[in-house]
Amino acid sequence: MSASGPAGPADTEKGKGEPLSLKPIPSSPLDRFFRITERGSSVTQEIRGGLATFFAMAYIIILNPIILGAGTDKFGHQLDNGQLVTATALMAGLTTVLMGVIGNVPIALAAGLGINAVVSLQLAPKMSWPDAMGMVVLAGLVLMVLVASGLRQRVMDAIPNGLRRSIAIGIGLFICLIGLVDSGFVTRNPDKAHTTVPLGLGQGGQLQGWPVLVFVLGLILMFVLLVRKTKGAILIGIAVMTFVAILINTMAEIPDAAWGLAVPKVPDSVVSTPDFGLVGDVSLFGGFHEVGWLTGCLFVFTVLLSGFFDAMGTIIGVGEESGLADKDGQLPRMGRILFMDGVGVAAGGVGSCSANTCFVESTAGVGEGARTGLANLMTGGLFLLALIFTPLATVVPSQAATPALIVVGFLIMSSNVRDIDWGDPTVAIPAFLTLISMPFTYSITNGIGIGVIAFIVLRAATGRIREVPWLLNVVGLCFLVYFFLDPIEQVLGVK
Repeated sequence: MSASGPAGPADTEKGKGEPLSLKPIPSSPLDRFFRITERGSSVTQEIRGGLATFFAMAYIIILNPIILGAGTDKFGHQLDNGQLVTATALMAGLTTVLMGVIGNVPIALAAGLGINAVVSLQLAPKMSWPDAMGMVVLAGLVLMVLVASGLRQRVMDAIPNGLRRSIAIGIGLFICLIGLVDSGFVTRNPDKAHTTVPLGLGQGGQLQGWPVLVFVLGLILMFVLLVRKTKGAILIGIAVMTFVAILINTMAEIPDAAWGLAVPKVPDSVVSTPDFGLVGDVSLFGGFHEVGWLTGCLFVFTVLLSGFFDAMGTIIGVGEESGLADKDGQLPRMGRILFMDGVGVAAGGVGSCSANTCFVESTAGVGEGARTGLANLMTGGLFLLALIFTPLATVVPSQAATPALIVVGFLIMSSNVRDIDWGDPTVAIPAFLTLISMPFTYSITNGIGIGVIAFIVLRAATGRIREVPWLLNVVGLCFLVYFFLDPIEQVLGVK
């Protein structure tokens, strides 16, 4: 199928030299703007697709505040859960609508899982929250520059496929670990125990309490819905287990502290005035004063890289599934689409809800017939409507939402692990080191850096250093300085 739609501008009838036009004629300005008929769709299909995408990814309104809210910045401050819900829904709605209007593709955007973990667990502890969000904005601006200059594709080509896939898998495993810990299924063994095992099952090796049971049942439910190919499996699982948690909390009178950030109680009202207190609370360059320019640049690079390849894969994947991609995997208006992805990253930072990126759940809408940006208007509109229903999101406990992290981690791993060339040690070893380093060092930055350096070293050791793009060598050098910054500072006498 060509990028212009189900039929080209002119098709030639077999056996004749005269062109035979098969291109449908748009019936309205809306049709002409979004090229609905040309792409073989209809307004009904687009609306249905937009609904499907929203319900497939609406869990992010609940999950993103849990991940960001679990972190504290350098000064011990935590972000307000209600404000995070508002910011997440607002920026998802605005960026999704913009992608629909400017990019004219059914690809929705929201706070990216994995990137929010980088912001919450790596950036914020070294600086203030406004500083951390400022670095997210800078990453988005860099993305826009890369697109405008044509360098984004060159950076994409510089990272070998196996390493790209392992980065995604490592993030998936990291997300799983966060879910297991935040739910209470896995807990940290105290130092006074004098054990070499840092983590253990539940409390003292046993699962205790009703909240953990909610997590286990939720995980089972989501996987059952997933294998039965139920649309919106994650959102349904979160909703059902929240209801179960409310019932259990009402009958068992569980202490609020056992549930974590959000306590499952029936809210006094299902609607409220949105709290936009976090929107615009950003310091663009404050983080560099806290961690230094080298570490600061690497943090920006990490945020950039964390969402870079995932977004590219999602864009191409949705394009191919919808039939909009050409033989080279390019979509119509690809430049605009990539630029809007950069806008999404920056907008997420401005909203203090972490970087917004393209969501693979957009394929749910494509499966329902969405082929144009009109579907995004429906999806984005529903996110904006969710702004007044913030109380519903703030009663969802971690134990009802964190099973989604395990499910998402599985989906990320299953869709990437088979594409790594495990037969080539110069690819397999860096990939392995990358995906284990992220959860084991509790750092996505470390995983990427270790993988890049290992790839360069092994290619050099096998006489294949010329196969390593110069841009990747520069990245590897930056990471080498990052890892050995302390001895370098001592040698230079700057510490």
